[in-house]
Parts: sequence; structure tokens; C-alpha cells
Amino acid sequence: MNFSILVLLFVTLVWGTTFPIIRAASAHLSGVEISALRFLIAGVCMLPFAFKASRAAWRDGLVLGIVALVSYVTQAVGLEYISSNRSAFITSLNVLMVPFLGLLLGGRLSLQIMSAAVLACAGIGLMSWGGGSNLIGDSATFGCALSYAVYVILLSRLIKGHESRTLAATQIVGMAVMGGLWLVLTHLHGQALQTLALRAEPVWFSLAYLGIVASAGMLFLQAVGQRRVSAEKAAVIYAMEPVFAALFGWLWLNETLGVRGFAGGAMVVAAVILGEWRFQSKRIPGQ
Repeated sequence: MNFSILVLLFVTLVWGTTFPIIRAASAHLSGVEISALRFLIAGVCMLPFAFKASRAAWRDGLVLGIVALVSYVTQAVGLEYISSNRSAFITSLNVLMVPFLGLLLGGRLSLQIMSAAVLACAGIGLMSWGGGSNLIGDSATFGCALSYAVYVILLSRLIKGHESRTLAATQIVGMAVMGGLWLVLTHLHGQALQTLALRAEPVWFSLAYLGIVASAGMLFLQAVGQRRVSAEKAAVIYAMEPVFAALFGWLWLNETLGVRGFAGGAMVVAAVILGEWRFQSKRIPGQ
């Protein structure tokens, strides 16, 4: 297993911790507030690197930032209404969306990767699907899956023309500015903006973790990892995120994870292995 794959697996591990953290933070803040604050914190961390970016890096970083911000906000909004396990499953549909969207954009559909994607989604379904459906929560989270699939494809295409750190910096700073504007525009009326600091006080440590580690650090590592990994293969690796999310949800929030959950998680691990497996064709003697 090469270095890029290990980097992306570590990214999914850290992202898996964010599901229960966001779920707990949503008791104090809205999805827009959580997303805006985490990226304002991340933007401050990455601002020194963004100053050195070229115009092309800013252009591509802002495109990535818009798509990524939509996925983060819709996920956070969805977690206000549905469990972290259900959110993880619906978000995982991006694993299937990536190869099909790539095909529409002129890519090629690999039977091996497609099989791994189907196995991953089946495993996540077995592991985390359950009741508690909610139209708003499910719809917002489906939007998260679609926008994230677009993001994975764009990142694989755009990263090759830039330094990983610079592209991550412009993307995150752009997300911080847009998230801040989004926050202000949605809080023009009422007292929500005035009470924001008070409501955020119990979860400042969680917001710092989301901003510094899960956003600034992991978006940089994701850019590093996807430089040498195709979008379709990266999407299969990211299927491990709901496995980690279910595990941390079980540990921290006492969410259910029984025999079915462990069996589904094993299927996802098998899917990641299948996506990385090197099949050797048999050589016929004399040829």
C-alpha cells in the first residue's frame, strides 16, 4: 500500500471523528454556524500560505472552496435532523456518484473500481442504515453526497497544476470568507448573531478541532494524497469514513453498532482492498 493511500486513509479516520462532534455541537449551533466558524478558524491557520498563491491557484481554489463549502454545510444541516450513522450512509453514496459523474465527463468506468464502490455502499448500508428518516435531513445530506462527488473529481483534475499546500490554502481561505458571508446573510434578522459567541462557548474546543485538524490539516493532506490517486479510487477509500464515523458514534454517543455493523464495516474494508488489488493476468506459454 503506497504512501498516498495511507494519507487518504488517515484523512478518513480524522473525518470519521467529525460526525459525532458535529452532531453534539448542533445542540448549540446551526449547521451554517458550525461550518462558518470551523472554516474561519481554518482560514486563519492557512492565511500565510494563501498570500503567496498565484492568480490561477486562487481561481481553482475558489472553485473547490465553493463546492466543498456546499458539501460541509449541507452535511451539518442534515445532522441537525438525522443520526450520524444515517448521515454517514447517505453521504457514502458519493462513492457510486464519482465513477458515474466521471463517465459523463469523459472518463472511463473501471469494472474493478465499480465493483469496489458497489461493495462499499452495500457494506455501509448493512452497517448503518436504520430508521429515523427525515425529509429535510435526508435531502440535505444527499446534496452533500452529490457536491462532494463533484469535489473529488475536480480536486483530482486541478491538483496536478498546483502545489498542494497553496491550493489547500486558497480553498480554505475562500471557504472562510464565503462561510462568514453566508453566516451574516442568514443572521440579518433576529438575535442569533448577537448570541453566537455565548452559544458557541461550550463547544469552542470542538470548533477548534474541526477548524485546525479536520479542515485545515485534512484538506491539505487530501490534496497531497489525491495528487497520485484517481478520483474513482479515492472515493472508494473515502468509504472508510462512515466506518470510522459509526465506530466513534458508538464510542462517544452510544449509537448502535452490533454484529450487522461490524459485518458491514468488514465489507467496506474488503472494498478498499479490492480497489487496490493488483490482478495479474496469466501468461500463456509460448506467447
